[in-house]
Amino acid sequence: MTITDTIPTVSPAAPPSAQHPLSSLTPAEILAVRAVVLALPETTDTVRFAYVGLEEPTKAEVLAWEAGGALPERRARVQLLDMATTRSSDLVVAITTGAVISEAVLDGSDGQLPILDAEFEEVGVIANADAEWVAALAARGLTVDDVVLVPLSAGHYGYENEKGRRILRTFAFQQFSPADHPWAHPVDGLTAYIDVADRRVVQIIDTPGFEIPQTSGNFDDPELQGPPLEGLTPIVISQPEGSSFTVDGEHVTWGEWDLRIGFDTREGLILRQLSFAGRPVMYRGSISEMVVPYADPAPNRFWQNYFDTGEYLFGRYTNELELGCDCVGDITYVDAILADELGMPRTVRNGVCMHEEDFGSLWKHTDLFTGSSEVRRQRRLVISFFTTVGNYDYGFFWYLYLDGTIECEAKLTGILFTSAYPGTDADGSPYPFASEVAPGLGAPYHQHLFSARLDMTVDGTANVVNEIDAVRVPISERNPAGNAFTKQVTPITSELVSGRLADGARNRVWQIASTEKTTSMGQPTSYVLFPTETPVLLADDDSSIASRAAFATKNLFVTKYDPAERYAAGDFVNQNPGGAGIPAFIAGDEPLVGEDVVLWHTFGLTHFPRNEDWPVMPMDYAKFTLKPYNFFERNPTLNVPAPVSDHCSAGTASAHSAHGHDHSAHGHDHGGHGHHG
Repeated sequence: MTITDTIPTVSPAAPPSAQHPLSSLTPAEILAVRAVVLALPETTDTVRFAYVGLEEPTKAEVLAWEAGGALPERRARVQLLDMATTRSSDLVVAITTGAVISEAVLDGSDGQLPILDAEFEEVGVIANADAEWVAALAARGLTVDDVVLVPLSAGHYGYENEKGRRILRTFAFQQFSPADHPWAHPVDGLTAYIDVADRRVVQIIDTPGFEIPQTSGNFDDPELQGPPLEGLTPIVISQPEGSSFTVDGEHVTWGEWDLRIGFDTREGLILRQLSFAGRPVMYRGSISEMVVPYADPAPNRFWQNYFDTGEYLFGRYTNELELGCDCVGDITYVDAILADELGMPRTVRNGVCMHEEDFGSLWKHTDLFTGSSEVRRQRRLVISFFTTVGNYDYGFFWYLYLDGTIECEAKLTGILFTSAYPGTDADGSPYPFASEVAPGLGAPYHQHLFSARLDMTVDGTANVVNEIDAVRVPISERNPAGNAFTKQVTPITSELVSGRLADGARNRVWQIASTEKTTSMGQPTSYVLFPTETPVLLADDDSSIASRAAFATKNLFVTKYDPAERYAAGDFVNQNPGGAGIPAFIAGDEPLVGEDVVLWHTFGLTHFPRNEDWPVMPMDYAKFTLKPYNFFERNPTLNVPAPVSDHCSAGTASAHSAHGHDHSAHGHDHGGHGHHG
């Protein structure tokens, strides 16, 4: 199908105005944008929409509107790729007037537009038509009908024959039947580099000598699963009076929380304008980028690293969730509205899931002197989505708690990206860059590193970020017993010095403090970012990936708010030579004290695969926490009602339920859709 094949178009007449300047694009607005593009003289039947999303008004414009000003003009950002000529353009379109506000044409030197599904589909066709590729398969006893090909982003290694081209690389996996999971049978030592625009193979890397693993990866085969586990009784999660939160379009209220949600093809779920008890906390939170760098330096694998947000736009692979399968309890779903590659609106049904979870004790005390015994239950609002990028499935869960705490948790499952296990290294030791997870089947070591962009507004836009460390105090006249320790507070004063590492030995946290508001005791109101201490990017500092994923070399960077700085690895990540994103953002070394600040927090995990991760991974987790710190004058949850049940009543010893565990069945996890790891 081409862009004009029997698809109705609309005139650029203005669609109905959105009620809020940060509202996600509506189907009518997407159609209006499409009409503008179809009217451009350079639009041909081979043009595809690589990205369509809201071009957000600046923070100043939104705040002015909230103060009674005019609704900012509705604009969309549109990225177009001509599949025939590779002409790539980045436009901003005024939705209400149909005017093209700006247009930039990319030359490829600073990266390419994201990879399209239409390009993925061509990889197998192009490779299987290449005589050298067919011969390489034949040398392994295979035909093109025996294998499936996995299209993978190329990265950037300075190859002359790849300059200005849209390159994908591909591996082959043997598949014994349509129901056979091919990840169990990597055809190792064979890689094709493909120019998807010229529709030809540029280079083949052929390293013979690898056996194709014959193990089964069919985790959905009852024979491999074995007899069903017996003895598990039902868990029923119910709220007979319904949920405690309200949803009006994208506006959500729950307890003292007030916020907006949004959804984007690139970033997925976005949380906006979070306030607690009427006080601003965070203007915008999202996963701005993620990278999955692999550790195997073999000639066929050294280039493996994937930016699932910037190269693949992981929001478009969002799963449609099902009650009782992915989500249990009293669930509220929100559809995600995206544009497909022909510019037509597409609805991801039940793309975002919201529900409440009991989360054990909130606070509790049984007093020795008064006999008072009080306990309150914690609960959290969960807002989440799941996306499948090839072999890996990622869930992103934002948790809001009754006490003002915010958490973000990435959940990882799916299938390992596999290799043939080489056995031993040259010196006879076990191969040092992969695990053997099944006979002859390898799983290369790798990392999953996420960049959360946290546009903080703690009691307003005048903030400072302080690094707080626990420090020992030496024995001295003041500390004769040597028991003393204290905290060291270091303001992060400018962008160039903002790159920081987590340090569990020093209990390091980062405080986002107001420079204008204080408590009645004179303390600055603040929130504190608690990182989970894990390795940052382990690739060499001089490597290609370290330049392209500079955000992942530290756990924290801080920048002064700039509406153009949205993505940690830059706007055009695909085949970018490096230096975009964070390095460019901090180059101006803007001052950061008393400013409108944005935190870029890298969190994630380093994966040395284990047998238990095969043939499908149990869920793994990575997270960070934002907690109020002197944001309130006292515990803000004193007003939470006491639990009421047959076993529990407030104010007496009966609050100790003989049956009650403080560990709740934490709600739900989501399931899967379908590119790498």
